[in-house]
Amino acid sequence: MPAVEIRTNVYWIGVNDRTTDLFEGIWPIEEEGVSYNSYLLLDKKKVLIDLSKALKTDEFFSQIRDLTPIQELDYIVMNHLEPDHTGVLKTFLQINPKATILGTPKMKELLANFYGVTENFKVVEDGEILDIGSRKLQFFHTPFVHWPETMMTYDTSEKILFSCDGFGGYGALVGTIFDDECKNLRFYEQESLRYYVNIVAKFSKPTLNAIGKLGGIEVDVIAPSHGLIWRSNPGRIIELYKKWAEYASGPTEPGITLVYGSMYGNTERVMDVVAQGITSAGVDLQIFDAARTHVSYILPALWINWGVVIGAPTYEGALFPPVMDVLTHAAVKRILNKKTAMFGSYGWSGGALRNIKQIIEPIKWELEDSFEFNGSPTKEDLEHAREFGRAFAEKIKKGS
Repeated sequence: MPAVEIRTNVYWIGVNDRTTDLFEGIWPIEEEGVSYNSYLLLDKKKVLIDLSKALKTDEFFSQIRDLTPIQELDYIVMNHLEPDHTGVLKTFLQINPKATILGTPKMKELLANFYGVTENFKVVEDGEILDIGSRKLQFFHTPFVHWPETMMTYDTSEKILFSCDGFGGYGALVGTIFDDECKNLRFYEQESLRYYVNIVAKFSKPTLNAIGKLGGIEVDVIAPSHGLIWRSNPGRIIELYKKWAEYASGPTEPGITLVYGSMYGNTERVMDVVAQGITSAGVDLQIFDAARTHVSYILPALWINWGVVIGAPTYEGALFPPVMDVLTHAAVKRILNKKTAMFGSYGWSGGALRNIKQIIEPIKWELEDSFEFNGSPTKEDLEHAREFGRAFAEKIKKGS
């Protein structure tokens, strides 16, 4: 896709990635894709804000050349060092070794460690302003959104916030880079949630700090490093990020996430009946088979819903491994303060419940109820399962 003008002499320079299967080597984007957004400002001084992953390098540089010779760029603003933002840096410096790199004090250290670059780097302090001609750029340090060196850059004239990973999301750009021209905004909002929980959620407090810090500036455009540019309603993505960040320590949605695994169908049979009980109480329910759904897609539901029902058999005296993997990821991502219940089948011995307690106690999940059955569920087990689901859902609905 060619460069796109966002405002006068402010251009999106980016590439779509539809071939990488795992973002950060963990999170699946094979179907959704992702964009790497960079921005070019042409003024008395010419500035490139962020770079790109070392993918489609020729396309990336040709977009710049269509607008200006690369050798004439004066500054590279590096909001974030992660290689999906900076992978083409060495190639750029071979073309233009004289450009000044701007970043936070922590960026200086990481830049040397990752790329061996120590020359032509200038530290910009928090709140510092750079005059580039007809406009000024202001730099706001936003540490741990989501690395310690991150910052955001604000065009004070056009009121554009180049927000780096903040307010970003998965999803290759389809025909447009703007929210108001997008025909499937719901998709990008959902992929922003998945991106937030996969990438940023552990750093929710710094995210709220950054939102608070930037609250005093007027923002007409949010231009992140991944996903849509929000020019029609920039407040929408800020509002969503704020809500998601507040879920880390505050109230969440009165819904239930049911995560289950089943070896031979016994736990799955009970799961279907538990689900009937939950829905009979009128509570929103999301169901995931842990063995067949990547944890990337399960974590957002765990993040936003207060209730969690775990359906898992005992496997070799312990918790069924795919379900254990989901709970372990939830602990790593600091998904805290959930109300939960557990059910599952066992053979010659139990063990699943013991493992669940070991994982959820440190993250302050309250185990409200549990029941395990031996082998196949009986008629009585199924009757109990329906009431088990209904009763748990009533507690979630009442907030008790």
